[in-house]
Amino acid sequence: MTSTRPSAPSDVDTLLRLLTADPGRPRLTWYGDDGERVELSGAVLENWVNKTTNLLVEELDVGPGTRVALDLPAHWRTVLWTLATWRAGASAVVGTDEVEPDVVVTSRPDPSAATGRGPALVVVTLAALARRAPDPVPPGAIDAAAAVMTYGDRLGWVPPAEAAQTALGTSGTPVAHAELAAWWTPDDERERVLLGASPDVAGWLRDVCRTLAGDGSLVLLSPARATHLAQPGSGDELARLVAGERITRTVLGTT
Repeated sequence: MTSTRPSAPSDVDTLLRLLTADPGRPRLTWYGDDGERVELSGAVLENWVNKTTNLLVEELDVGPGTRVALDLPAHWRTVLWTLATWRAGASAVVGTDEVEPDVVVTSRPDPSAATGRGPALVVVTLAALARRAPDPVPPGAIDAAAAVMTYGDRLGWVPPAEAAQTALGTSGTPVAHAELAAWWTPDDERERVLLGASPDVAGWLRDVCRTLAGDGSLVLLSPARATHLAQPGSGDELARLVAGERITRTVLGTT
């Protein structure tokens, strides 16, 4: 490991170029509650972000000044929706109800919700192999599992981000697009981080982005998996995971 603090990508485009310079290298590996394992290389991660960005821009006219509330847990899909929101120049709102959103992206929709009288609604199914939501989505809502796959693998036209606009809205200090590079500046390069889920999704996202901005990769754990591995009797299982995934740093909660 180098002790020199690496420079950070300036924006999402630069971040994704860094990650796809080695396109087949794993960047996000997810272990779910039920044993589900999902792995995204740099190329696959960019592909998902492109499709999701295209949906936001083409379907919902998302751009600078648009507030996209991400009502999602600490999950690999949350990383995709956050990066896509930023790539569209919009504001990802996480962990606060103080901002009135224009779009709500949620994994737990209210079945009685009706569109046309509030923000646009996007329903995200967290299961990796889902091709559609398991239950009917509210009238007028977008079923992300079905819709995202219909959009292009290459990024279409997107409005340029405005430096002074908010990129991340939280219950704490908001982060502007111009401040993302400082917000996700990594401590080290090319780490492979084992990261547990956290109710502080904004803090968890920063841990994820800091690792990626350092040309690193992550093994992400669902809440139940992280809790299990943190138990005193799970040391051998944790050691096997660390060895098998070639982990260089373990964080079972956010830093």
